[in-house]
Amino acid sequence: MLEASFYPVARELPASCEQEKKWIYNACCAVELPNKRPLEGGEDVASRKAAKLLEGHETQEKMEALHAHSIVHTDQQDNQYQHVLSIAQTNQLENHHQVENQSDSCSLINQLGRDLSISCLLHCSRSDYGVIASLSKSFQSLVRSGQLYKLRREAGIVERWVYFSCNLLEWEAYDPIRCRWLHLPRMTSNECFMWSDKESLAVGTDLLVFGMEIMAHVIYRYSILTNTWTSGMKMNTPRCLFGSASLGEIAILAGGCDPRGNILNSAELYNSETGTWVAIPNMNKARKMCSGVFMDGKFYVIGGIGTGNSKMLTCGEAYDLKTRMWHEVPDMLPARNGGAGMTETPAAAEAPPLVAVVNNELYAVVYAQNEVRKYDKQNNLWITLGRLPEQVVSMNGWGLAFRACGDRLIVVGGPRDLGGGMIELNSWAPSEGPPQWDLLARKPSGSFVYNCAVMGC
Repeated sequence: MLEASFYPVARELPASCEQEKKWIYNACCAVELPNKRPLEGGEDVASRKAAKLLEGHETQEKMEALHAHSIVHTDQQDNQYQHVLSIAQTNQLENHHQVENQSDSCSLINQLGRDLSISCLLHCSRSDYGVIASLSKSFQSLVRSGQLYKLRREAGIVERWVYFSCNLLEWEAYDPIRCRWLHLPRMTSNECFMWSDKESLAVGTDLLVFGMEIMAHVIYRYSILTNTWTSGMKMNTPRCLFGSASLGEIAILAGGCDPRGNILNSAELYNSETGTWVAIPNMNKARKMCSGVFMDGKFYVIGGIGTGNSKMLTCGEAYDLKTRMWHEVPDMLPARNGGAGMTETPAAAEAPPLVAVVNNELYAVVYAQNEVRKYDKQNNLWITLGRLPEQVVSMNGWGLAFRACGDRLIVVGGPRDLGGGMIELNSWAPSEGPPQWDLLARKPSGSFVYNCAVMGC
């Protein structure tokens, strides 16, 4: 990485016919090169300067004509040299201030200026930001500040990457635009956290992983700005098995269990730009193992297990960010994952509802029938659209990720066998008709997906 930027400063060179200006320019060069070899034998500096003026002149008459029109009297060589030296020093000082001003302005690309430079960088792929940050300290500071991502969100420029974990404490990312895999640094945590129940959430430029270490809930944060994991964040009410969703730089977490196992009805909002947690009004029902989505400008918490209830709740609740109020929505969860002749799975053994929102429409996976359904908001019912990719397997919904990625739905999972497994990413755009899944990528890996999140920035 370069330690400093080099900005060449243009200097106006004299025309060959302007001998007086050439003399001043030469004098300026002499000032700019203070380490030049000293004059020998105590030779008078002014005499040497006058001798250099004679070089290249064809006749003494031209020299006399030059002296006749000069603003400096030729019979006062010492004064003449002092005058030229003063001009040279003034020019040098002006150039020095010009360089300082350019440095202070942090213009990034000098010829464009800071604002235009940033405007160009906004349209670069976020895959290139690592290389851009290595150009200079100014570029590195800009990328790590997060300013580019904030401006991209404001301008509606979003690239979505899929982050998932198939091996404990290890995370990978997939860039659908460049079609490439990225391996994140390994999380550094104790064995208790590794085997605890974990939730994940992407918000702003952060990937948050929630879990438990011995006696306390902890949060690990991966930042795409620094490519590092840190810990130490704390919610107002520590919890696990909650429902959550993000919208730009904010996220809402609702319900879940406290450290003693009590089911909660509380909720809080996280702002990734300020790093703050703010409590919001409580839900009408306490619930755990629920899911969350943003739709119609509201946050919805769907399903879950309520207090004293062993069955999965089918109702949902919507939180209006403007009125700061919750209201219940019945039948927001598809029919239970069972059917004729099938034993009903205990709610505690089921995964939280597999739901996602694309183009402001709610979709869900019914894992027992391997189906994808769409929620009809007007009539408050679910419509079967088609099936999941054939190779995707799950265990009561566990090990399968179902996420929204822009205008497409993403299914992360794959076939499993004794010799290992394959992880596959399949996508489908609901606007194109019934489910026709496109295989985006596949690679040898653990096929069981522990956590998954989609980050758009």
